[in-house]
Amino acid sequence: MSEPMTVQVEVWPVAADEHGIWLLSGQDAWRPATPVPGDSEPHAEVELALTTRGVCLEALRVVHSTSWRTDGPGVMLTYMALVTTRGLVRDGWPEALPLSARVADAVGKPPTNAAVEAPAPRYIDVLMHGLRHLRFLVEHDATASAAMGESWHRHLAEFEPALAGMYSEAHQN
Repeated sequence: MSEPMTVQVEVWPVAADEHGIWLLSGQDAWRPATPVPGDSEPHAEVELALTTRGVCLEALRVVHSTSWRTDGPGVMLTYMALVTTRGLVRDGWPEALPLSARVADAVGKPPTNAAVEAPAPRYIDVLMHGLRHLRFLVEHDATASAAMGESWHRHLAEFEPALAGMYSEAHQN
């Protein structure tokens, strides 16, 4: 019998300014090199991943788990972290990349799978799902919505809340 699966976390740090939403990490999520220790918890590991990369915890507006998937020998818990920045995002995070619903159009739909098979999302699919999940929170989670503020509401408006429709042929952004 093999070892049990581990629990791992990844965090997609995002910020918004007058121009839009930005992925602070550049091209990928931040993933700690080791699984969540038994004497810790996933949320604490997300905070550690953020602080070790220069994000002050006081700058966080929302930290929210948006999905999970198997990833190698573990279960990956995905978190979105909305970070407040001063001024324009790229002034403080020059590697940040802009995000919009058009990104999903540019990369195309995720690979499909049978209804009884596990999906195999690409990282971009996980990120787009996370942004759509945040859009869903704007309408259905008063606490998260209030913490986001008007700027986030405006920029997330272009994302259709599609928690389970990303693999649908009829799904549009």
